[in-house]
Amino acid sequence: MIAFLQRYRRIAVLTPLMLALASAASAQAPYPNRNITLVLPFAAGSGTDTTTRIISKELGTALGVGMVVENKAGANGSIAASYVARSAPDGYTLFVTTNTTHSANPYLLKTMSYDPIKDFTPIARTGDLPFMLVIHPDIPANSVAELIALAKKEPGKYSYASGSSSAIVSGATFARLAGIDLLHVPYKSSPPALTDVIAGRVSMMFIDVLTGLPHVNGKALKSLAVTTKKPSALLPHLPTMDATVKGFDISSWQGYFGPANMPKDMVTRLNAEIRKIVERPDTKSQLAERGMEAFSSTPEEFDAFLKEQLVLWEKLITDAGIEKQ
Repeated sequence: MIAFLQRYRRIAVLTPLMLALASAASAQAPYPNRNITLVLPFAAGSGTDTTTRIISKELGTALGVGMVVENKAGANGSIAASYVARSAPDGYTLFVTTNTTHSANPYLLKTMSYDPIKDFTPIARTGDLPFMLVIHPDIPANSVAELIALAKKEPGKYSYASGSSSAIVSGATFARLAGIDLLHVPYKSSPPALTDVIAGRVSMMFIDVLTGLPHVNGKALKSLAVTTKKPSALLPHLPTMDATVKGFDISSWQGYFGPANMPKDMVTRLNAEIRKIVERPDTKSQLAERGMEAFSSTPEEFDAFLKEQLVLWEKLITDAGIEKQ
């Protein structure tokens, strides 16, 4: 019995030490050595969700670990952004987001629970997600000009849905530049907003090409124009909004972030692997089929771009006359 107690005491003393050594060994193992969680600010089925799953599959293979996609939609992306901003900067919680959280929210929201620059580490920009204007097929308009004419003829009759900052700002900018009265109907994310446009409960929506195009091809929606000033290489047949509504030029970007103060070696590794994947012709082709114009950047280029976008989106939102919510 005495021998058993002595043995038990030795085990009790050694166990915490063994756990500490194991933890230290894990911490010193080359990054990454366990699953990485990619947090998204939009719901499953959104353009960002679909393109992220394509890239993350290849990224997981390149890094030799599992990639877990976690959708945290709501509050215009703020829930997801705040979650990542408060996560440990250990490289195992990353944020795949767009201009919604990092360019527009500072000028759309009265209170912000995160700082888009100070609370994050830019890793890599991965491309642009062009938006297009879609309307319910029963609306008797086949062009932006015809839609404007209808809206002017019956002020207040037509509405636009939104599930992202790009959609909010695009709708408000369209109404202002065209001189028409449109009712804004906000949604938590793009898929339910699009559902109501298809059902005819809302007249129109500015939606990313990936999410909207299948419904256009299926004749559930009509597409009238792209939001970029230059014609989209992905949709060369669609005119630009600027062709009818001069000065209209809005696009959505996408990129990877970590929490602030991520170690440089981790950022360098992630950036190198993401850039390899995004620049591969097969990846570009897959993403193009889903409405994304893919290209990459260095962390430094991404950081500079983010600061430029904050200035641009402040002007877009101010000019559109959108009040903070």
